[in-house]
Amino acid sequence: MKVSLTKPLLSFLSLILLLSSFINGANDSQFPIVEATIADIQLAFADGRLTSRQLVDFYLDQIERLNPLLRSVLEINPDARSLADEADWERESTTWRDGKSLLGELHGVPVLLKDSIATKDALNTTMGSYTLLGSVSQRDATVVERLRRAGAVIMGKASLSEWYGARSWLIPYGWCGRGGQGVNPYVELGDPCGSSSGSAISVAASMVAVSLGTETDASIICPADHNSVVGIKPTVGLTSRAGVVPVSPRQDTIGPICRTVSDAVYVLDAIVGYDPRDHEATNAAAKFIPLGGYKQFLKEKGLKGKRLGVVRNPFLDIYNGSSAISTFECHLKTLRQGGATVIDHLEIENIDIINDANQSGEGIALTTEFKVELNKYLHDLVNSPVKSLADIIAFNLENPELELMTKYGQEQLIAAEMTNGIGEDVFKAVDTMKKLSENGFEKLMKENELDAMVTLGWGASTVLAIGGYPAISVPAGYELSSKMPFGICFGGLKGTEPKLIEIAYAFEQATMVRRPPPIVRMGPM
Repeated sequence: MKVSLTKPLLSFLSLILLLSSFINGANDSQFPIVEATIADIQLAFADGRLTSRQLVDFYLDQIERLNPLLRSVLEINPDARSLADEADWERESTTWRDGKSLLGELHGVPVLLKDSIATKDALNTTMGSYTLLGSVSQRDATVVERLRRAGAVIMGKASLSEWYGARSWLIPYGWCGRGGQGVNPYVELGDPCGSSSGSAISVAASMVAVSLGTETDASIICPADHNSVVGIKPTVGLTSRAGVVPVSPRQDTIGPICRTVSDAVYVLDAIVGYDPRDHEATNAAAKFIPLGGYKQFLKEKGLKGKRLGVVRNPFLDIYNGSSAISTFECHLKTLRQGGATVIDHLEIENIDIINDANQSGEGIALTTEFKVELNKYLHDLVNSPVKSLADIIAFNLENPELELMTKYGQEQLIAAEMTNGIGEDVFKAVDTMKKLSENGFEKLMKENELDAMVTLGWGASTVLAIGGYPAISVPAGYELSSKMPFGICFGGLKGTEPKLIEIAYAFEQATMVRRPPPIVRMGPM
């Protein structure tokens, strides 16, 4: 089944009926895989109700049936089944202690990677663009090495906003040349957001267990928000960026996108840590990693004693007239009932300047850094059709039909190519962002002795991005009229992931808002 880029999509409702009939009965095992958590999966592995091979086969079937509509998966790993078989063999052969396997939480669990995260296997890493099709990386990205070490099955590559949305302002979130337009699984014409849209869509629609995304500014938090999943944007440097197509060494971070906070934390535990290939950032952040990892902070009473600051302006503006605001008010009551002190109506100093990329300096800094860092990445490839940003621009001009150049163009790539390296203008911009962060978000957190800032939706992403701060987005509800999902975002100072996890997990357990999209039906028990 194929969906043409040039033809209207089939009726959304008719496809729901058609696809749900296929999905029912798709799982031959006696285990309900749709919406299953990592803990559910591992328990089913342990008691023999499920194998990694069955799990992979189920997700492959889901992808075959749903991806023609949702367009969130670019490639399937041809070795996925054999990797699952290997995981099953390891599970049968492993030593047990006190009734528990010595294998980790991710062992045998399929993971989908954003198509900017390199793998040294049969998969491509292309940023959704035909320009990098056939390129070969020297090795796995460090986060992929760590996932493999944890026993995860690399399932394939997820779609994204091409070049992280840095090709043209006209390109919508979730579109790329290789995959077409990614579709929000909850709302036919709903924005899937970007750029880790494919990772979020795929997890939301149970096309994979868990996924990895990347964020420079909003690219994990926004897709998580729009697709009713959990996204963790780690402190910059907590996870290595080595082997990941870069934008900015100041702002880039790699994090999990999953259906639950616990699943996201299990993935986070697997990928954090010092990496000599990303020495400066990971060395600075290594001190934040707690002994024993992050899963110890999955506490149902994690709200007790926390101080939470609510910032409404300007983040609630886009929800004017929406049912999301009244839902948000209910959630604030839940936070208080859980034992948190909620300080409402706080303001971030210079928020209008922070949110204006021209005034804050973020625009010129990212544009310049993108060219410098991308050229380094391309130079390090073993083989590539393009070796520089200039080559990418030339390829697009020579292949306008592949990349829909007449429709979208590439003015942002050209603007980046016109920059001349890191100079005084960039140093000034970075200094401006540093001061804005110190006098804005950091001042807010410290003066009010906050454990986290709480906002509705994803609008605070730039506040958190320019300072390299962490955040967790958790499903918070669905608009009554449009059915569009929205999330609640918990942001903190660098290294405060333990507190954010406690808060996010306790909120999730108290509300349990998330539900599967209508296109997915629960399989047989």
